[in-house]
Amino acid sequence: MVAKFDLNDDNVVVVIGTGAGGGVLSNELAQKGVKVVALEAGGRYLPEDYVNDEWESFGQLAWTDPRTTSGDWRVSRDFSGLPAWIVKAVGGATTHWAGASLRIQEHEFKTQTHYGDVEGASLLDWPITLADLEPYYDKAEKKLGVTRTNGIPGLPGNNNFKVFEAGAKKLGYKEVSTGRMAINPVDYDDRLACQQTGFCFQGCKWGAKWSAAYTDIPRGEATGNLEVRENAQVARILHNDEGKVTGVEYFDKDGALQMQKARVVCVAGNSLESPRMLLNSASAMFPDGLANSSGMVGKNYMRHMTGSVYAAFDKPVRMWRGTTMAGIIQDEARHDPSRGFVGGYELETLGLGVPFMAAFLDPGAWGRSFTSAMDSYENMAGMWIVGEDMPQESNRVTLNNEVKDQWGLPVANVHFTDHPNDIAMRNHAYQQGKAVYEAVGATRTFPTPPYPSTHNLGTNRMSAKVQDGVVNKWGQSHDIDNLFISDGSQFTTGAAENPTLTIVSLAIRQADRIASEMSQKNL
Repeated sequence: MVAKFDLNDDNVVVVIGTGAGGGVLSNELAQKGVKVVALEAGGRYLPEDYVNDEWESFGQLAWTDPRTTSGDWRVSRDFSGLPAWIVKAVGGATTHWAGASLRIQEHEFKTQTHYGDVEGASLLDWPITLADLEPYYDKAEKKLGVTRTNGIPGLPGNNNFKVFEAGAKKLGYKEVSTGRMAINPVDYDDRLACQQTGFCFQGCKWGAKWSAAYTDIPRGEATGNLEVRENAQVARILHNDEGKVTGVEYFDKDGALQMQKARVVCVAGNSLESPRMLLNSASAMFPDGLANSSGMVGKNYMRHMTGSVYAAFDKPVRMWRGTTMAGIIQDEARHDPSRGFVGGYELETLGLGVPFMAAFLDPGAWGRSFTSAMDSYENMAGMWIVGEDMPQESNRVTLNNEVKDQWGLPVANVHFTDHPNDIAMRNHAYQQGKAVYEAVGATRTFPTPPYPSTHNLGTNRMSAKVQDGVVNKWGQSHDIDNLFISDGSQFTTGAAENPTLTIVSLAIRQADRIASEMSQKNL
């Protein structure tokens, strides 16, 4: 039977958000006998509810509450009200993600040490190492069923991959494969094998792709220790006179303000909503927002250096058939300053349907160049670029007190400007992406600008010293012992890899820590 906890039960852990961080953390704690109330701003959708239609699915799953943007990034011009495409639903962005599951490299945990001082960047070494996280990466890969680990085969390559692979090999790239993906190539863990439908971003109707929505969340609920409250929009986190958090105020599905007491609060709303919650929770004791004695809440927003390269050929490719992103070139993910930038990037296959292709090829474009490109859609192959962007204190999430959401709360303003290192890396990646396709006879290539669908990181970063960040190596607030950050906002730097596997690994590790500290009465 699904648990139902009293609003006045002050022995529960309240987890805000149910994605890769919050969903996994909720389940891991519930499995250890810890009582958890998970608050999710969106509704619950399962494979039978997902829609194999790009725009309709976007309306079902996306977080479309108002946001504002500033800075000179291209997204602020093209999608000013949608600086980031995240999901508002049980399972969070694990319904929308492509499934790429890569470990951060050893040197990427210590970028200040390896890259040195980069002018204008606020690089900082993580307070943990790859060795600290490796046992948890092992557990995460088993949980997610990551291909090419634990004896699980790789996914088959679709046409988009075959074109990509042939071009990569002609350029001499060696690290080319269908990648490490949390998508079943064979039945695994009560989930079916991938049917190659091609709507990975729209929620996997087969359940072949791992998502907290239909794995961790129902398993946590089955213990009797987890209650998920849907359509619960958090307003603020409360604290007592000693500065310990005591509960969470939220608007329920009817718009009524409720308050759930808590022994521990874990914030897992992603890198936009998590700092927004802390800033909206300002009080006389914490005038600058909760956990913000360093002034670092909201700062060092990272979104990965991105862009795309599409190419047209003289024969059909039909890139939309098969997995959306099962293909990767990892040769450029190394740190090699001779290329003119620090850090590295991945090239990953990306097949979009006609509606998204029309929206994202060159946002706002029209005329012969655009229409002739769309005419050759069937003959197109495509890839996405994901690279390490530089943390900058000036790239940040703040409250916009001029714009309120439907509950009257100030919305997040997302300010971002590319660092020169980001621009140099993107230009190199465009050049290499075009070369991959030209090597196999592309008749035309289309480097396309970044879109809102990306990886949101930083804003509550881990640091060894209080003044440098928001949380310690456990994701525990430097200022408030019983307040944790449990999502990608705790990343100190971004690395070149898709972040979900690391978010899951950190959540498993954090659950061990919280359960241990609670049993010892330290929390």
